[in-house]
Amino acid sequence: MNASDFEKNRIRIPHRSALPLNRSNMPSGYEISLKHYTQNRSVRIPEDLGPRQSLKGFDPAYRNIIDYIVRITYRIWETDDREVDYIGQCYAPDSVVFDDYGLQKGSKKIISDTYHTTTAFPDIVLDAEEVIWAGNDEIGFHTSHLTRIIGTNTGESRYGAAKGTRVHFLVIANCVALENDIFLEHVLYNTSAMLKQMGVDPWKEAERLAHDPPPGWPRSEAVWNQLKTSASPSLPISDQDPVAGFDPDAFSRSLHGNVWNGDGSSINTHYQDDFVFEGTTDRRFSGKEAYTEYIREIREVFPDLKLGVDEVYWMGNASEGWLISTRWSAEGTHLGDGIYRQPTGRACQIWGITQWLVKDGLVEKEWQLFNEFDLMMQIVSAG
Repeated sequence: MNASDFEKNRIRIPHRSALPLNRSNMPSGYEISLKHYTQNRSVRIPEDLGPRQSLKGFDPAYRNIIDYIVRITYRIWETDDREVDYIGQCYAPDSVVFDDYGLQKGSKKIISDTYHTTTAFPDIVLDAEEVIWAGNDEIGFHTSHLTRIIGTNTGESRYGAAKGTRVHFLVIANCVALENDIFLEHVLYNTSAMLKQMGVDPWKEAERLAHDPPPGWPRSEAVWNQLKTSASPSLPISDQDPVAGFDPDAFSRSLHGNVWNGDGSSINTHYQDDFVFEGTTDRRFSGKEAYTEYIREIREVFPDLKLGVDEVYWMGNASEGWLISTRWSAEGTHLGDGIYRQPTGRACQIWGITQWLVKDGLVEKEWQLFNEFDLMMQIVSAG
């Protein structure tokens, strides 16, 4: 069956709700993984698409969930005859997408936004750096897709005339897919990094957009609650199904809680001395001291910050190590001086996605994005 026959013959199921994962849904190894798919990054799209995985309802052209995620991205963004409209075949018509600004609904909105970006960056490349996956074709595939966007701003965009500048920044998209359709997505485009690299002052742009807001902003309390709870388990997996030994769910929840809500002592005990960090707005550093300072800068601005873990999934094992994806949300009041200008007393919403490489109970690498540009808009709108 070719692609057009597949699309013509399939029946789409509207209004899905993402089901939470359980421990049995986590891959225990790396047979299906980005490293194997790209031959340890020696190629972008391999000739051998990897082992066949059960993908009921998916286009039979895709062999496994890594192939699906990487190849639809490549087809949409990078091929010579860029297939932006193909989004309509792999995003549900009623898909729900939480991004830096708020809630976006429907594949038509995603198509429009993608045309905007490809016009602004005609040479754009979305280079996959990691895909953490869990689930199956019954409960849904959950994927945490770490991508590096590379391109040159030679076209007009919503941020003004072409700047002629080169950009190079991370994006993380956590998606849920069934039967060839992504129907739920939490995505952080690292807008603040893009603007900074384009030569646009993020604070000035935040002030402009706070008074002429994009679709979805500001988010309502109902949308904020939906963002947090979509695909989240009613009880943490580590409480529902405790295990002896290393538990990625318990590890993530305990470490996030201690670092952001507690005394931060777990940084010394659960991170390698020379671990590598890359995050929002071009933050790159290594080591515990730099990480401690990063946490301190944010917690000083939001002294009442309370962070909660919304979803954790992972792949791996004790001998090969673990890849862990954690989606989290936090609330705090803008009360302190520091990196976010003078205090406004504004109650703020922060959400993020963290990916870890963990070996022998220690974090070796951390990639973390949060809605920093949206946070800036929240702060300036209080003025």
